[in-house]
Amino acid sequence: MPGHVFVTGPPGIGKTTLIKKVSEVLTSSRVLVDGFYTEEVRQGHRRVGFDVVTMAGNRGKLATTSVELSNVRCLHRVGQYVVDVRSFEHLVLPLMDRLSSTTNLSQKTVCVIDEIGKMELFSQPFILAVKKILDNQSAVVFGSLPVSRGRVLPFVEEIKHRQDVKLFNVTKENRDEILSEIVTTIQDCFIAKSK
Repeated sequence: MPGHVFVTGPPGIGKTTLIKKVSEVLTSSRVLVDGFYTEEVRQGHRRVGFDVVTMAGNRGKLATTSVELSNVRCLHRVGQYVVDVRSFEHLVLPLMDRLSSTTNLSQKTVCVIDEIGKMELFSQPFILAVKKILDNQSAVVFGSLPVSRGRVLPFVEEIKHRQDVKLFNVTKENRDEILSEIVTTIQDCFIAKSK
């Protein structure tokens, strides 16, 4: 039985949209959903960065094309984007710490982590926090992983090959149909962890 559920697929295929829809269905079923997702930041028709948004609605910068930010301090880059590791960690690490210490099985909580990708993996504390949550016998993680294109991300591959992870590959053809299967699989994770 899986203990965690992840979706994977190329950029722009709808992984975050699917995560939001699944989260809504679970919430309406009285399952507590906590965690974060990434969201594009646009100016007109142009993407200028990414924000991290918690399920509670708090927002922080993950990456930007802003020249001012790159001049302030030395940050990591992914393509044209400058990754603000400090802002990401400030918002996400306290949340991850709280989720990793969840031990009360009577309070079903889905830990949403969207996504575990190149930008987020510049944070070593984030990697450690994800490992801690995945190893927590009470936690059920629902997250997204990028498709390997070119350079393989070892931590992403490690998650994909865990025995307790069920991986769904999102395509244009199946992204609307797999919602109910994902919800059922997450509910099965809770049943397996309560035994």
